[in-house]
This record gives sequence, C-alpha cells and structure tokens, in this order.
Amino acid sequence: MVHKSAEELAQTLRLRSLGPTFKPGRIAEIAVDPTDRSTWYVAHGAGGLWKTTNAGISWKPIFDAGGSHSLGDVIVDARNPDVIWLGTGESISNRSVGFGDGIYKSNDGGTTWAQMGLSDSQHIGKIVIDPRDSNVVYVAAEGPLWSSGGDRGLYKTVDGGKTWDTVLEISDDTGVTDLAIDPQDPETLYASSYQRRRRVGQLIGGGPETAIYKSTNGGETWKQLEEGIPSVDKGRIALAVSPQNSDVVYAVIAAAGDESGFFRSTDRGETWTRMSDYKVIDPQYYGEVYADPHHFDRIYVMDMRIHVSDNGGQTFEPLRWDMHVDNHAMVFDPDDPDHLLVGNDGGLYESYDSGGGWRHFTNLPTTQFYRVALDNAEPFYNVYGGTQDNGSMAGPSRTVNRVGIRTSEWIGTRGGDGFQSRVDPDDSDTIYTLSQNGDLARLSKRTGQNEGIRPRLEEGEPGVRWHWDSPLIISPHSSTRLYFAGSRLFRSDDRGDNWRAVSDDLTRQLDAGTSPIMGRVWNDDAVQKNRFTTALSVITALDESPISPGLLLVGTDDGLLQISENDGEDWQRMEVFPQVPEGTYVSDVCASAHDAGTLYVALNNHQRGDFSPYLLSSNDLGKTWRSISADLPERHGVWCVIEDHLDRDLLFVGTEFGLFFTVDGGAHWIPLKNGVPPIAFRDLAIQRRDSDLVAATFGRGFFVLDDMSALRHFHADDLAGEGRLMSPRSVWVYDEIGYVEAAYGNEATPNPAFGSMLRYYLRDGLPKGEGNRITLSIESPDGSSVRTLAGPTTAGFHSVQWDLRRERSSDGNRSRGQRRRAGPLVEPGEYRIKLLQETDGEQRILGEVRSLRVKALPDRQ
Repeated sequence: MVHKSAEELAQTLRLRSLGPTFKPGRIAEIAVDPTDRSTWYVAHGAGGLWKTTNAGISWKPIFDAGGSHSLGDVIVDARNPDVIWLGTGESISNRSVGFGDGIYKSNDGGTTWAQMGLSDSQHIGKIVIDPRDSNVVYVAAEGPLWSSGGDRGLYKTVDGGKTWDTVLEISDDTGVTDLAIDPQDPETLYASSYQRRRRVGQLIGGGPETAIYKSTNGGETWKQLEEGIPSVDKGRIALAVSPQNSDVVYAVIAAAGDESGFFRSTDRGETWTRMSDYKVIDPQYYGEVYADPHHFDRIYVMDMRIHVSDNGGQTFEPLRWDMHVDNHAMVFDPDDPDHLLVGNDGGLYESYDSGGGWRHFTNLPTTQFYRVALDNAEPFYNVYGGTQDNGSMAGPSRTVNRVGIRTSEWIGTRGGDGFQSRVDPDDSDTIYTLSQNGDLARLSKRTGQNEGIRPRLEEGEPGVRWHWDSPLIISPHSSTRLYFAGSRLFRSDDRGDNWRAVSDDLTRQLDAGTSPIMGRVWNDDAVQKNRFTTALSVITALDESPISPGLLLVGTDDGLLQISENDGEDWQRMEVFPQVPEGTYVSDVCASAHDAGTLYVALNNHQRGDFSPYLLSSNDLGKTWRSISADLPERHGVWCVIEDHLDRDLLFVGTEFGLFFTVDGGAHWIPLKNGVPPIAFRDLAIQRRDSDLVAATFGRGFFVLDDMSALRHFHADDLAGEGRLMSPRSVWVYDEIGYVEAAYGNEATPNPAFGSMLRYYLRDGLPKGEGNRITLSIESPDGSSVRTLAGPTTAGFHSVQWDLRRERSSDGNRSRGQRRRAGPLVEPGEYRIKLLQETDGEQRILGEVRSLRVKALPDRQ
C-alpha cells in the first residue's frame, strides 16, 4: 500500500528546469530542411534532438519520448522533408560519451518516432539516403565502444527501415564510422572502418582493421583501397566526395607513427596522394571533413579549431577563433556561400561571412553538468556546478522577478572542464571549483580572487594520479576542513592553504599500459594508445560520516571500497561485492546521516559494456552487504545515491536515464518523470533548509524538485486516516518584480509558483454532490480567517497553491466584466492551515492542523 501510494504521489510531483541556456554543450550533428531553410534539427551529444522552425529563435525538444539522449547523426530526406532519420549514440570515443539504442525514423517532421532496428549499435556514425530512392538508406554503425560485438558495420535497407542487411562487416571489434556517396553515381560508396576500444583509464584509437572500402554496386561487393594509403595501423578516417567533381575524394587519416595526414584521390579512390601532414589534435573526438559545395577543393576539417584549405589539402589555416573549441558538425547554405552553421562543444554557431564572425545560440537548455552543489544564501539558495568543457558556473534557485531566472543572473566561476564545486556552508562567498586532473581552486565571490590550492608534493614524496573528476568534500564537522582525493587522500584544515596526506595509494595500482584491451596488450606505439583518457587506478568517490568525525569512505575506479574509522590512520579494503562484477567502477559512496554503521555504494560498469544498475547498502560498515537495486530498470547504470537527512528510508538515485526514489530503504524504486526527459542524472543534492532536491543532468542542465518533504516518513499509519494535510515549508512574502528580460538573448527559466504549495491526501474521496467539498482554511494565530481555498475532492494526493494573499475584497462599484482585485499580501508571521471536509452540510477537520511560517525578505547588505 505504501509503495503504491508513493507512486501516486510521484505522479503529482514535477521537476522544474533551471537551465541555464548560455552553455548548451556538445552538438553532434545538424540537419536543415532543404525546402525550408529556417527549419533546423540539432542532435545534441547528450541532450536529445531539438527543432527550430524560425532559424534558431526558439527551440522544441522532439525526441524526449525516445530511448536515448545520446545522438550521433540526423538527416532530412531531401525527397520528402517530413521524413527524418535519427541515429542514436554519439559518434565519438570520448570519456564522457553516452550510448544509443539504434536507428529511429519520423514520417511527420519529428512529431512521432518509430524505432527501426540496430538496437545494439550503441554508436552511429553516419546515415546516408540514396538520392534516387528514399527507401534505400545506409547506416554506418561503429558498434559498442566499451565492449566487442553488437550491431557494427555498414547496414542497408531497401524498404524504408523495415529490414536491414549487413553489407560490410569487419569483426566484433571493428565497425564503420563514415560513409560518403558519389552524388553523380549513387551506386558508388566509400566507407571507413574503425577499430577502437575504450575502458576505464584506457583507449586504443585504431588498429590493423581500420581501412577505406569502396563499392560500385550499392554495397553488394567491396574492395579495400590501399594504394597511397598508409599501411600501418590506422585510427579514425573521415571521408568526403567533391560536390563539383566526384572523381575527387578526400580523407583525413589518423595513423600510427608519423603517417597521419590529409589524403586526396583524383580517380575515385583508386590511388591516393598525401597532400599534407595535417592531422587533427584528437581524432577519436572530432575530425569530420566537409567539402565546400561552392568552391572546388575548399575543405573544412573539424578540429579543436576549424581548419580550412583552399588548395585541396596542401595547406590548412585555422578559422578565426571567436567561438568555442572542439568542433563536430558543419552545414552549408546552397543559396549563400558565406552562410555556415557549426556545432561544437560550446553549442550551435552561425556565420554569414565564411567564419569571420559567429553568432552563438544561447537559448538551448542542454548544459552537460557533471556535479551539483548548493549554498545557504537567503532568501534563495544558489546552485553550482561543473560542466563538460564549458567551465563551472552558479545561479540562483529562484528570483524575485516574475519572469524567472535570467541568463544575466548566472555567473562563471571557473574555465576548462568543470567538475565538483563546493561552497563553504558558513560563508557562501567562498567557493571551491575543480577542473580536470586535480586542478583545484578557491574563489572569493567578494573579491573575484581565484587561487590555485591543489596539494603540492614535497621532494621525494610519492606521486599522485588525479582523476578527470577528482572527488572533493567539505567536512560536515568543520567548514575549514577539506578532503581531496587522487590516488591518495589529502586533508586540509585551513581551506586548502596547506595539505597533508591521510593515506597511501588506496587503489589496485593497475598499469594502463600493460592491461589487456581487445584481448591483447598493445605496444606503446599503438594508435592513440591511452591518449585523451583518464588516469587508471584513481579515487572516484568520497564521503565522511556526518555523525562520526573521521569515518571516511573512499571508492575507486578499479572496484575498491576503502573505509577508515580514524581519519585515515588505518584502512579496511573491500574488493568483492555481492552480485557485482569484480573491479566495477565505484561511482558514489554515501555515509548515512542516521547511523554511523550504515553506508551506500553505487557502482557503474558501463565502461566494460555492462549497463546494469548496481546499488548496495551495509548496516555494519561493510562487513555484510545487500543489493538494493531491486526494480531499477536495466540499462540504468547508477551514477549517484543520496539519503534524506530526516528520513532514513528515503533515498534518491540518479541513473543514466532517470531519477528514482524509494520510501522503503531500497525495496522498491519509483521514477520521478514529470518535467524531465530520459537523461543522465549525474549528481544530486538536498537543500536542507528548503527541502529541495536538486539534480545535475548531463545534457539538460539543472532540475529542482521544489519541496520534496511530502516524500518523507511515508508510512502506512499516515495513509490510514480519511485525509491528511502535509506540513508546508516556510515561505517568503514579497511583491514580485514585473519587469521582463533585459535584452534579446537574456533567456529565463521559470520560478516555482509564488506562495505556498499546500499538499494533502484523501483516502476515499467525496461523493459527488453540490454540498460536498474540500477546502483549505488559512487562519491567523488568533483564529480569524485569512483565506479559504477550494481543493479537489477525489481520492489521492492533491496540491493547492496559496498566493499569500488575503480574501479578495468585494467591490460593489466593480462594473460587469471588470477584473476582480486580488486581496493584499499577508504580513509575515505564523499561520494555521486546516484541511476541511464538508459533506451533507457538516464540516470537520481532516488530519492535523498545520503551521505555516511566512517570512519577510532579509535586508540587503
């Protein structure tokens, strides 16, 4: 009964997006309707598919009911622009990449979608439609990144996606990453295979099975193109056919040694010439090549900076650098040779002068947050977080402006890749920010001073491996005490000015160079071996008991949990957990706020191709364990777990595709879905004063569940009575400011509804009848009536919003049709709330009378 009732309550709760929109994050691909150049489709690497019909002035997500948030390619059928093909799973091998569930098709411009197969492709590099026949479609499937097998290779359908044939298959380790079609002879195809694998702390970005293939009969037969192509192991290869002369084919080839370069063929791929030694900085992450449709032999290559060649690849120059780095996609305008659209790690950009200047679209709420932190500022707390390649930032949880939270109210707190932010609980102006590889800094919001405070090692002291996202906490027992972890754990008692190690190396100390990958140990000169990856054997999770000082929990990327009960003097090592593969990455640890012996551990094995949820609890400091994954769905690898500080049975977890809670300690899990798409919830925090749950998502920004206190102490006794009014939280009373956004581009996300949310529960509901009603009576402390609000009478959970105003005054002079005046705002003070049931002329109170505190805004400093 309790579990079912909690499910019913969850259906009435809605998460609120905070955005922000000014750092949209990584764009994977862009498609433009050829019949309406103001209709664009933007595939985000982690935030779903977005459509605009007004050239980017406004956007709408159109794939939130789909099975994946990570996208690799999108294409519009030129013969019928209502037909959209979407490939899920980003076409990169980055450490932060998600995974997809195949190919989708829409026949109505993205309104509805059908899954068309290849569900285990996980990463789709390219979709190509035969320009002669819309039913003929090719899909280049890279296949799983973290494991072998799956749907990988080049696939073809001749019936619009009903069935698929594998027309180019290499091996269980090698898929197809790119495909180019001859525009004059669509039977001629060029495909590049790609052998790659990523594991925890490891990457092999190429191999002997990477090659270029050509078919002259629509994929029925293939031959490998070799003359002029490096014979060494190769990495990612990007392809393009010249729109002006299809005898000319271009390739950007990453290869072992010094044989990478830009290659060009003038005989349809039969022979190749290395035009230059140009190579992209990180070919596993970008490197797409685009041939300009307006200028023969003008080539654009997606790199950290976009590079352009006007001589077929003999020389390259970077475009002007007034945009974000790490570029992935480009679209040309057939009617305007100077008009370009580009997608990169910073979002979507547009140029009307061939890249001389760029407009940044700062109206997509697709920020990729790794972490979230909160402060205790009044009247409204602030939310802090670090992002994928877009720095760290902070913004208010709500404002006094009726329009909501504007972009202009956000601040940047750090550059680079942003990860964990922490805020001094006693001084909200002191912020700790973290960038990659342990780059820790302390920021004073008062002065703007940003000081690096990463621990400095003494001469002769053992080295430290730092994680890409090194864990940092402020001790719950002292606001000046920090714990910071690499491969060892460090402690500071003076806000990071000085550090001392409180552990030796707490990992398995694995060697990434000698650990097998793809069934073998690769030589040091293997393509992209362990480049652009994280260190192996590092600490990934950290917590301290809030009730037992010095009780420390440490989790590692190589599957260890280490526990110290004496602030690091001694450590208890645990490496085997029930129903969890040994060595599984520890994604989070949580020490209970109710019992020093209770702890929770989340483990995430997606980096070995295992997407199952692993979540454990122990009531005896790890001597014994039990799985509490229960009914968490498959594919929902767990990123984070937190426990409510007031109700030990109330837990929240964030997974690769959602947010869940339990009211029974993990026996059953319930999704919180209203207001959010399927998205990766990477981190969670509870604002204790306001009882808000705040979530960091990797692709849709921050979300807030305003006042989640109704989920607390959810027991059968509470549901046994006829009705129950839940305790409302304290609220601020003020006149909302009515001005709107300051300027174009100053986007706003909504505040929660002004006033107090009054929630109640009815066990049975009232019979229909004119005299049967539910009301909420708001009274001053002396019992005088302030406001009476009508509420729903059906069984279940309900909410009624009180706008903190008294009853509207009756105005006998009001003319017909004139709007009735709102009553005045109430004064600060304590108010009593009653849930009243009236049936057959009799009125009675249901449940307890609740108290509501209404507060005045604090004076500004």
